[in-house]
Amino acid sequence: MDMKRIWGAVALGTVLGMALPALADVKAGVDAWQQGDYGKAIGEWRPLANAGDADAQFNLGQAYKLGRGVPADLSTAMDWYRKASAQGHARAEDNLGLLMFQQGDRAGAMPYLQRAATRGEPRAQYIVGTAMFNGDMVGKDWVRAYALMTRASASGLPQASSSLQQMDKYIPEAQRKQGLALAANLEADEKKNAMAANITPVDAPRAAPSPVRSAAVPASTPAPTVLAAAPPLPPPTKTAPQPAASKASPAPAKPAPIKAAPVPARAPAPAASGNWRVQLGAFGDEARARALWSQLNRKVNGLSNYQPYLVKAGTVTRLQAGPIASSADAARLCNSIKAAGSDCMPKKM
Repeated sequence: MDMKRIWGAVALGTVLGMALPALADVKAGVDAWQQGDYGKAIGEWRPLANAGDADAQFNLGQAYKLGRGVPADLSTAMDWYRKASAQGHARAEDNLGLLMFQQGDRAGAMPYLQRAATRGEPRAQYIVGTAMFNGDMVGKDWVRAYALMTRASASGLPQASSSLQQMDKYIPEAQRKQGLALAANLEADEKKNAMAANITPVDAPRAAPSPVRSAAVPASTPAPTVLAAAPPLPPPTKTAPQPAASKASPAPAKPAPIKAAPVPARAPAPAASGNWRVQLGAFGDEARARALWSQLNRKVNGLSNYQPYLVKAGTVTRLQAGPIASSADAARLCNSIKAAGSDCMPKKM
């Protein structure tokens, strides 16, 4: 039976943060960007980008994608991402793959998306996982498809959770167990890669919160573009691998096409400075505060971009996140956190 490919949608959401290396002029551009002086930021980055600086090239790609300081131009954005990616800039490669896929070059995007998926990019994991389930553009591999979809679902991507339920109907139990074991290995590799890049994994215990390492880009205007995603998962073809035991049972009925679920609201882009935070709870045991931070990072997209604060008051540890520029941004962040089922209260510092 031929598979139907009904293409769903997954939003690009807030773009990744501006790179902030030690190079002073690139940092000066980031500082100008944060202050809303986009023209000055472009002026700082362009000569460095032309000279081959990968961070400046990535930042120019961000500017052209958002249309800040320059006319919005996705083609030019991809050109700068491609130059930075050629020098090993991982975030540029992630953005390049997603934009190429959005623009219809799905086959060309797949190598970038596969590497992004290995690094833990959930949207890339969702797309590659679906492609591997269908055998579309890549070889069919149900074990790895299940592993990638499991990781994307664990990040809070609703389309991945829906697709994972569909996979459960068609992938034999033995292969699903192998997929779960592989997902655990992928998670461990993501943490190792993050540590090697000097990025603290979200759920790793740490003595004190580390500051945000990159400046955040304000949310794009107009609304984020929609990225054509991998299709909802159809039934397997006749050639799909099935265990011997499954032959005794009739094949499951062909499901109706699944509409892609809407992407959850992301937390507002963090500010480089601000006198607002949100308080997530108060605990007698600091470990419980750290555990809550880890749980919420999995449920609230964009929360990991904020800095966690463990504020001591006698025997009580208050968990806060920030900095946040305004009370309105703090309220929006609280709304995202409350939607994940947790308490939240804005606080002016």
